[in-house]
Amino acid sequence: MEKVVVIVGAGPSGLATSACLSYHSISNIILEKENCYASLWKNRTYDRLNIHLGKRFCSLPYMPQPASNPTFMSRDSFIQYLDDYVSRFHISPRYCLSVQSAFYDELLTKWRIEVENTLTMKTEVYTSKFLVVATGENSEAFIPDLPGMDSFKKEIVHSSNYKSGGRYKGKEVLVIGCGNSGMEIAYDLSISGAHPSIVVRSPLHIVNKEIIYFGMLLLKYLPVSLVDALTIFLAKLKYGDLSSYGIHQPKKGPFHLKATVGRSPVIDVGTVLKIRAGEIQVLPEVSCINNAKVVFKNGLEKDFDAMLFATGYKSSANKWLKDYKYIYNEDGMPKKSVPAHWKGENGSYCAGFSRTGIAGLSMDAKAIADDIKMVISGRKENQK
Repeated sequence: MEKVVVIVGAGPSGLATSACLSYHSISNIILEKENCYASLWKNRTYDRLNIHLGKRFCSLPYMPQPASNPTFMSRDSFIQYLDDYVSRFHISPRYCLSVQSAFYDELLTKWRIEVENTLTMKTEVYTSKFLVVATGENSEAFIPDLPGMDSFKKEIVHSSNYKSGGRYKGKEVLVIGCGNSGMEIAYDLSISGAHPSIVVRSPLHIVNKEIIYFGMLLLKYLPVSLVDALTIFLAKLKYGDLSSYGIHQPKKGPFHLKATVGRSPVIDVGTVLKIRAGEIQVLPEVSCINNAKVVFKNGLEKDFDAMLFATGYKSSANKWLKDYKYIYNEDGMPKKSVPAHWKGENGSYCAGFSRTGIAGLSMDAKAIADDIKMVISGRKENQK
């Protein structure tokens, strides 16, 4: 089957790119391995998840968030927004299609995409002039291989499979990963009656959603250095010095770190209060694991009933994109730096890899569609 543009992935990046292409009347199709769009949001998030960024930063192209939505939306409100977006732009992804390989045929000057239909177990082939990889940074759950982890015979779970803390009531649970998911899951475990500990290996910024929202608004008018200074000041007023609890502040500011290395500040949902109350224990890096006992870098040893890894995701594009050299490095991330990251060679593009959230993927989608329109228009002009 031949299309002008094939998009791989029906998350927000793929949906936004499809809408932008359709806006320019460019034929496109989305191939999605799951049985629904936005499967990460619909199937792989925990129950208490809410959107901690203001809604003005969470809109996809050509459709602002409705005025009826609160400034900080629930997960269900955001999913409803995606449902409305798909309906409005008549987006029809093809589901249960797992891409096995994609390569650029230099003779035909087209991309050849081979997929497995997981319902029929048959192979389907698509060709296109343009290929957009919209699987994003969060396509495959990542669990680090800690020394001795094979000896831990109790429960090991990734945050993508965590729903709520009720089933862990009364249990000792070690959360590994101190980003937003890890911190919020530790809080959820605590209020559910579990006894959580969380590993904090590196310095991190902790803010609340109001502080980060204020900072994001100021970035339109002030340099990052000034916004960072104000954000750190407000966070210190709110939370004080947390170093005695094992939480240290980075030398660089939160917005600088986000822009340069993609590291987000932790948006507190009540975890700090639980840490101060001793209901969540902060622990250093894991040294090794011996059966149910975990040994930490400071020499502490402790038994756990479960280990929960909030260690994020990694790109899986290089596994099936045989000619990834046109756009990705060895780690499956764009070769070019932001803001030029979205465009590769031979009609290859990527959306949702800028580490700047929904606002970033929306900019990717617009840039990709505009570029493809320009390329197509240029070819038509040359044919006259």
